[in-house]
Amino acid sequence: MSDSASTSSARTSRLEADSLGTVEVDSENLWGAQTQRALKHFDFGSDRFPEAFIKAFALVKKAAALSHKELGKLSEQQAGLIVQACDEILAGEYFDQFPLSAWQSGSGTQTHMNINEVIANRCNEIAGEERGKKSPIHPNDHVNMSQSTNDVFPTVMHISTCIAIQQDLAPALNLLRDNLKRKADEFDSIVKAGRTHMMDAVPLTFGQEFRAFQYQVESGLESIFRAEQEARQLAIGGTAVGTGLNTEPGWPELVCKTISELSHLTFIPAENKFAQIAAHDALVQVHGALNSLAASVLKIANDLRLMASGPHCGLQEISIPANEPGSSIMPGKVNPTQIESVSMVCLRVMGNNLAVSVAGSQGQFQLNAYKPLIIMSLLESIRLLSSALTNLSLYCISGISVNREQVEEYVSGSSMLVTALNTEIGYDKAAKIANYAFEKKVSLRVAAAELDILSGEQFDELVDARKMVGK
Repeated sequence: MSDSASTSSARTSRLEADSLGTVEVDSENLWGAQTQRALKHFDFGSDRFPEAFIKAFALVKKAAALSHKELGKLSEQQAGLIVQACDEILAGEYFDQFPLSAWQSGSGTQTHMNINEVIANRCNEIAGEERGKKSPIHPNDHVNMSQSTNDVFPTVMHISTCIAIQQDLAPALNLLRDNLKRKADEFDSIVKAGRTHMMDAVPLTFGQEFRAFQYQVESGLESIFRAEQEARQLAIGGTAVGTGLNTEPGWPELVCKTISELSHLTFIPAENKFAQIAAHDALVQVHGALNSLAASVLKIANDLRLMASGPHCGLQEISIPANEPGSSIMPGKVNPTQIESVSMVCLRVMGNNLAVSVAGSQGQFQLNAYKPLIIMSLLESIRLLSSALTNLSLYCISGISVNREQVEEYVSGSSMLVTALNTEIGYDKAAKIANYAFEKKVSLRVAAAELDILSGEQFDELVDARKMVGK
């Protein structure tokens, strides 16, 4: 007999019970009957809730236990056991004990019970009892006291979203903003040809262009923070439909206070718990802000991609870092890989926004039953943007340089410098100079002189790209 066969035959199981009867569970697993059933009935896809989401669940369960102890609903021993089990999960232990597919009940009941069962079994194990005994801690009566999936799952959705924004996305956006500002300062005096409709336009400076990028990022972050404030309202305390059935007076306020202390973020009871359970408008709004940011970043990325195009057959206004060889067949090729990467992330976020928007509209009566889809999409968007924007900052923006010779050639050859003459000779004569210069393939200065509109000296006095870029 092989070692693997021997190990397999040595595995033992235990019986776990729920309201439908008993189920056989591998003795090595902390979960119970409902999780085991869900493993069979939702056995498709490889998508699992991320560890950050599971930790947010553990944080809520810890806060609930501490609050119930304060209310006298749990003994000090019971609360202590639950807190210890939750602390272990928060420390990163037992993540393999949360194996369920995200594609499950639209309320998230299976994952919620997975959490309850793991915590309860771990508590009883700590207390010296057997797994599956449900004493001294019962998954429903104690871990889930005063709670329902319908109010806890959206509470965890809000908490995990706010934590991800504050801990991951905000630092990434701050880094991107700061790098764009540094480049704006570095390039402040470099005049370049402007372009509108992809055609020549009046000049501006690289500093002005990069400050526009900086403003877009700052504005996007502010919009996300505004939307996130709505998500600081929690549904917990509403239980099944928002009425607060089976809860103690003051429970929502106390548990939100405890959650705030544990998370170091301020959360409050939802003004209307019925709405928080039946719909997810706050999270739709958060993802809408992420979608707007993605649109801004994609615009910035495309501008950088065009400015860096070349080196001989494109604009080549800027050079970007050569992070790796760009082609398996063309030697010496450098591609805008970080820009392409972040562009794909932006498109993914835009696709997620459609999923979140449609899912948010599908709450029938007292429950939106698309919760796993909403939170999986939202957390993925935050995670991807956080990573991609950090990489864009470190491996692209920070290493951009301006190709001054090429830029000066574009500026000097731009027919739109003629715009500076509008207030002196009028639009029609200025247009005549521009058209003549284009047709005869001569400079604006030569065209003005040959048309006998301005002498070379007069043209030089009136047309100076540096004086056309504003303050």
